[in-house]
Amino acid sequence: MDLEQFAALRTPEGSAALDAAARVAGGDPLAAAVALRSAGVPGGLAAAALTQAELRRRATGKFGPAAAGMFFTRPGLEQATRRVVADRRARRLRAAGVRTLADLGCGLGADALAAARVDIRVYAVEADPLTAALAEANAQAAGLADLVTVECGDATAFDVTRVEAVFCDPARRRAGTGRRIFDPNSYSPPWDFVTGLAERVPRTVVKVAPGIDHALIPPGAEAEWVSVDGDLVEAALWCGDLAEVSRRATVLKERLPVDASGGAAAPAHQPPDRADGPAAYQLTGTGAREAPVGAVRRFVYDPDPAVVRAHLIAELAADLDATLADPTIAYLYADAAQRTPYARCLAVTDVLPFSLKRLRVLLRERRVGRVEILKRGSALEPERLRRDLRLAGDQSASLVLTRVAAAPTVLVCRPAD
Repeated sequence: MDLEQFAALRTPEGSAALDAAARVAGGDPLAAAVALRSAGVPGGLAAAALTQAELRRRATGKFGPAAAGMFFTRPGLEQATRRVVADRRARRLRAAGVRTLADLGCGLGADALAAARVDIRVYAVEADPLTAALAEANAQAAGLADLVTVECGDATAFDVTRVEAVFCDPARRRAGTGRRIFDPNSYSPPWDFVTGLAERVPRTVVKVAPGIDHALIPPGAEAEWVSVDGDLVEAALWCGDLAEVSRRATVLKERLPVDASGGAAAPAHQPPDRADGPAAYQLTGTGAREAPVGAVRRFVYDPDPAVVRAHLIAELAADLDATLADPTIAYLYADAAQRTPYARCLAVTDVLPFSLKRLRVLLRERRVGRVEILKRGSALEPERLRRDLRLAGDQSASLVLTRVAAAPTVLVCRPAD
């Protein structure tokens, strides 16, 4: 989509085309295009409306029902912050006393809108003219135009003395190709500008890739990794006055686990922090501790990816009275099963040095016809292994491919009681 096509979608004819496209989105694309053309919608407008309707449909997972009135590009949607994550960040900024915020590299406006929803005045800057226009339209659609000003321009030129805090989400994909950028100095704005913000503005937050090298984290900053229902979605650096701890893993649960009676159950040791959103659990620490190493025990814990990325395995091990079986592999082992939001627990029934033949025989004896395959520290391809096992039977099992004391090992597991 370009600016001309976007302008056409903003006309009464464009709105009608979007309504018509919404009714056929998610079905056969050719049939949908024929339906709009049959209704008298010009070809170019029909294509733009159908693309937008499909993006809105996909965006529901990130933005909920509000996606139906927003405008998107494919790259913008991929990079946009999930609403539940943006809302939590905005509430933390508001609780810190922030009333005015610069959103540098605002994209489609997800974080700007979240801040405005908690009554923060936002000055948003976006370099791409189309994306800036969409962000402005999204603020209008949300009824927040009086709190969000969108400027198309260079984020590095914005006068940060105008605001109390800065949020920066540097572009990590190349314009035109969409390819990921792994060198922080090639970000837009570049990494030296981003890290320099913390020296100029006492309250700065930077959204970064979850795989960020810990060596790049500025001294004194809090690094937070966020997962939603087990999916690692982002990391953020809280700098200056906003830093509270060294490392934080925030685990959001939109779908709580189910207890034996069929009801939603929060982990027993910690009440969930809902704060008008999903249940949230936060594990904090230094990120520098090392967990003890021992033998494989009765239960294996598969930590949430936010905990792994935050280097908080040792803190979780202490909570669970658990140990590692290999110092380089983030599976934890314990003698007791505990409910925790930070890891999934499985009961270990068998521990085998990896051998396809031995594993195939054992599973055949157990009549296992369905397996879930987890792996860390193994080069094996799960789908290929599944085919090679030639499974047959009415039972199920979980296989954990890992290393124990540097040796390739497979754990046969079942759900913890």
